[in-house]
Amino acid sequence: MGEVFAGRYELVDPIGRGGAGAVWRAWDHRRRRYVAAKVLRQSDAHALLRFVREQALRIDHPHVLAPASWAADDDKVLFTMDLVSGGSLAHVIGDYGPLPPRFVCTLIDQLLAGLAAVHAEGVVHRDIKPANILMEATGRGRPHLRLSDFGIAMRKDEPRLTGTGLVVGTPGYFAPEQMMGAEPDFTADLFAVGLVALYLLEGVRPDSRALVGHFVTHGTPGPPQGIPEPLWQVLAGLLQPDPQARFRTAAGARSALTAAAALLPGPGPDEEDLEVFDQIGPLPPGFTLTGPTPYAQSPVVQQLQPQQMQLQAQPQPQPPPMPPQTGSHHPAPPPQPTPYEQPFTYPYTAQPAQVPTRPAPIARRRPGPPPRVTAGVLLVALLCFAVGIWALAQG
Repeated sequence: MGEVFAGRYELVDPIGRGGAGAVWRAWDHRRRRYVAAKVLRQSDAHALLRFVREQALRIDHPHVLAPASWAADDDKVLFTMDLVSGGSLAHVIGDYGPLPPRFVCTLIDQLLAGLAAVHAEGVVHRDIKPANILMEATGRGRPHLRLSDFGIAMRKDEPRLTGTGLVVGTPGYFAPEQMMGAEPDFTADLFAVGLVALYLLEGVRPDSRALVGHFVTHGTPGPPQGIPEPLWQVLAGLLQPDPQARFRTAAGARSALTAAAALLPGPGPDEEDLEVFDQIGPLPPGFTLTGPTPYAQSPVVQQLQPQQMQLQAQPQPQPPPMPPQTGSHHPAPPPQPTPYEQPFTYPYTAQPAQVPTRPAPIARRRPGPPPRVTAGVLLVALLCFAVGIWALAQG
């Protein structure tokens, strides 16, 4: 079986890897379900501080994948989250390429809803990108995404863990002000949402530098090919180089997106239904949907055990019966019973022989040692003797 961490989380198999550690599918023995466990790879003070910040987030929202619990064992630490098996938006693009505008509107609406809940807690994500947006395996049903990986997120009132002028995040999804070392703000997250939307609509990673340069030089450009005008107006409001010209809140951007989606044409005849597959794969041997297989039922143990054979009682060969002797006074012996007819008496009914037993000897008490005369007793006796002599002399 897998390694049991802190007596509770049994690591099953690795399902991902990030900058700070590996993500495992794990069985929670207390809650009796599978979870995703992020195991910290580094143990220096800087990484531990980021880990403490990330695991401290408790944002309960259907489109946010925040830590649920944490544990420490010797020199390792981990925190757990819900297990999301549909892969990321990068997997969806890898399966289908550019996505239909109406489908993209559904995804971006969910992303903005989750981001609004994050911002309401005063947290700036700072690393919004397709790889950090996970999908539930919903098949052909309505898609359901979860914003994850708060490893470099921070509250606006918390001190920064990086020095002045240093930029953290994923290159290609930075807002222009981030590149110049500005303090993290909510509008930087909204700029990254606009880049993610372009990625979903075009199927390729957008060139943020060229896009910002075009906005600065020529103003807001026209919509790229294949992007409807109402939807592009929303994306342009997210991608403005000047943070003061962008949408100020995720809720405001979501309202504009809802109005734009209502103006989009319906699905075309050639538009296929998209299916979000399970990207994690089957459980390894020794694990089932209800948890780890008991040791005695493990496939490995079953292979090592010999095949059970059904024992069948074989009757013992009996000698042929002797023919009766004519004129003999000895009758023929009765037929011998088969092994199944052997008399079987249990428990035994025979009484054990009554063997007279010798009475136990009477315990005799040994005389103990003579009482010891202590110094105190001797002193009292001498005093009494002296008083008696004195009384006789006076009389």
